[in-house]
Amino acid sequence: MTATLPILNAAMEPEAKPSTATVSIRVDSRNARADSAPMTPPGCLRVHATSFTRPRVDDTPGDDVSAARALEDGTFIAVVADGLGSARQGRDAAEKAVAHYTANFRNRPQAWSTAKTLEEITRHLNRQLHQEGLARHESPELASTVVAAVLDGDRLHVLNAGDSRAYRFRAGKLERLTHDHRDAAQTHVLTQALGLADTVAPHVAQADLAVGDFILLCTDGLSDVLDDAALTELLAERTGARGLVAIACERATPETLDDITAVVLEVQELGPAASATPVSLPIPAQLKADDMVDGYTLRRSFRASDRIWLAAKAGKSFVLKFAPLEAQTNEAVLTAFIRETWNATTLKADYFPAATAPEDATARYYVLDYFHAPTLKQWLADNGPLPTADAVALGKFVLAAGQFLLRHDFVHGDLKPENILVLGEPGALAFKLIDLGNVAEVFSVNSRAGTPSYLAPERFHNAAVSEPTEIFALGATLYEALTGKLPHGEIEPFQTPQFRAAKPPSKLNPHVPHWLDAIVLRALALDPDDRFAAYSEMRFQLEHPEKVKPFRSAGAPLLERDPVLLLKLLLAASLAANLALLFFLSRK
Repeated sequence: MTATLPILNAAMEPEAKPSTATVSIRVDSRNARADSAPMTPPGCLRVHATSFTRPRVDDTPGDDVSAARALEDGTFIAVVADGLGSARQGRDAAEKAVAHYTANFRNRPQAWSTAKTLEEITRHLNRQLHQEGLARHESPELASTVVAAVLDGDRLHVLNAGDSRAYRFRAGKLERLTHDHRDAAQTHVLTQALGLADTVAPHVAQADLAVGDFILLCTDGLSDVLDDAALTELLAERTGARGLVAIACERATPETLDDITAVVLEVQELGPAASATPVSLPIPAQLKADDMVDGYTLRRSFRASDRIWLAAKAGKSFVLKFAPLEAQTNEAVLTAFIRETWNATTLKADYFPAATAPEDATARYYVLDYFHAPTLKQWLADNGPLPTADAVALGKFVLAAGQFLLRHDFVHGDLKPENILVLGEPGALAFKLIDLGNVAEVFSVNSRAGTPSYLAPERFHNAAVSEPTEIFALGATLYEALTGKLPHGEIEPFQTPQFRAAKPPSKLNPHVPHWLDAIVLRALALDPDDRFAAYSEMRFQLEHPEKVKPFRSAGAPLLERDPVLLLKLLLAASLAANLALLFFLSRK
């Protein structure tokens, strides 16, 4: 990509085992790598895929990334992304984009159509890339074009942002399915791409599929060199991705030579649509004890809203969370609840109660495992402060859960004692993190979402949620767990407090060791630059107390920050006063 306008490191999700492609071939950079998938039975969608990328400069990684794979449900997805050339981390952005679409599409909610799913993935990814670019570089340095195609039964769904393209070739005719988001006067300037702005308006299109169709996805490195006539001729000759890239490279001039990527999909057999019509479920207007919902018997509600219920089924207890009543008429509220359900059911780990969305549900809700255990808030009220060993275990647990969420581009967003369940006995406590309904996209700016008493100072000024802001919330939680007090007192909603450095926890609980004092105070540092920058950094100190150095916040009294310096200053002042007195007396 040679655009002058201005993306992110992501752990690649494991590839889905191809189940509907006859041969799925994916070639990355100059080193060919082919993966073969087993033959599929008749009546299933069968796609032969080839992919090839050549970087502009040999033996150096380019900014193009692609993937083409069959999913377990019978659909096929292909994605091409081109990190913007002027961005410092273009390839990282492109890698994240490809991983994001392929991983999230296969876990899509039943309530969303293919187009809606692609749009939601795009919205989430764009927001994160943009906010991370601003947070790390103070400019949109994380940016990429994208084109994604989903083949489902006899339908093709395409989405693009930027100038990476998708074509359909059928019976000798080539049709472009995407729209180039380029400025009319300055064609090298993009008007849309992932990460350029807080919002993105992708182009979405649908088309029918037929046996013998070729679907081509490519970056501008190919389409700027090979025009429609050349592509028509080459695809009529059944030229694969490697051949298209090689010919484009031969024909490119020094001015047009760029990273070049092509993905070619040949439809060999159609199958039934895997994506059913989006499910529209009713939202109960009123719920009461002893109501039956899909075999679950409602016992009691947890909150006054009557949308979260303890329920029983087959002798076991569960928690049912129903969509808000506003979702009946408010599309945004419904979308938010579906997104919450998606997050809760896909973020599977021992840190959280397991969540499921029943496939045969007759109402809009999801189910959580129930634990007969108090929240940390309740436990502290009944038992007093946590012993040091349990507080350290709590810190390690929350940090590990935070690292898990971060791998999926999320933060919890509302860390506090009320959202932590306590299991076990003192000295051997275990924990569960609850209320993923507040999970937030990392680097999203959602103002004061969360609980004010646990928010980092910068969150009161519209800072994005991030590892440091979550670490502050954990610091406040640990402070309360060790002392029974909030580090800055109770903060009311919509209040903008004036923060002062917190007292060391050991001032309120003499059993807190000084090394743990230092860790908690650093987590609570008012200046984000003084705080732990990453979960791993704080976890290392909890695991190695012998390496912890004293921490004094810049806003703390000098007596706490540097008592030796204070003593020196007092002695100097005393000496100066004595000298002044002697001088005064000698004048008499």
